[in-house]
Amino acid sequence: MSEKNFFQAEHISAGYGKKTVLHDISFSLKANTLTALVGANGSGKTTLMKCIANQLNHGGKCLLQGDSLEELSVKELARKVSYIPQRSGIKISLPVLDVVLMGFNPVLKLMQRPSKEQEERAKEALVKIGLGGYENMDYLTLSEGQKQLVFLARTMIEDSSLLLLDEPDSALDLQNRHQIMKQLKEMTREGERAGLLCLHDPNLALRFCDQLILMKDGRCIEKLYPQADSLAKMETALKEIYGDITLFPCLDKKGTCHLTVLWEG
Repeated sequence: MSEKNFFQAEHISAGYGKKTVLHDISFSLKANTLTALVGANGSGKTTLMKCIANQLNHGGKCLLQGDSLEELSVKELARKVSYIPQRSGIKISLPVLDVVLMGFNPVLKLMQRPSKEQEERAKEALVKIGLGGYENMDYLTLSEGQKQLVFLARTMIEDSSLLLLDEPDSALDLQNRHQIMKQLKEMTREGERAGLLCLHDPNLALRFCDQLILMKDGRCIEKLYPQADSLAKMETALKEIYGDITLFPCLDKKGTCHLTVLWEG
């Protein structure tokens, strides 16, 4: 795992109209790591994601491998950054395979169709996330959880360096939540890549992520590293967001230790 900063957000501030939502946020990501933005509703997580994806005007700058994301063209940005919002925005009937194949759009020329090899890669991605055989189904007929899995498959075929996912687990059942997190962690370990995602469940963040960025009232109040920080430090920091909680280690059936948050309220 590289020690050099792969991505840097420097003094990000943003808002809507006259209301400031983000206040001078700075952080960095290492290559081959997965980082979670955690915080209560309204803490600014989604707004920060939009700033990094350059979908919202903001102060400060975002650097990916030294390149300013704010200065890239739309197509250049799409090649380097994969952004999956909470809702896909797709409102017309499309086969599931076509939705996944959109992941190749940044590398295709105008009106160029994906190749047979690219179609095979898209089908393999659907198999990996448990939707093999869904290629010809209408995307709009899927459940919200299945739609999220389709977009994970789309992300898997992209060669982008920075993965941004806003609550990828929100509509998934328990088994699929863990499956999607495993897939994302594996993806960030491949090549020169880093992942950043918004999560509401701190247990998922503690189990699968290398770094947690804690947000409150539009500010970054703490950065945690589950593999290195003490239990006491993490519990104190998480209480700033979640209130009266207890953080404790527990063992699964394989004897692997996981950190678990227990709400006391």
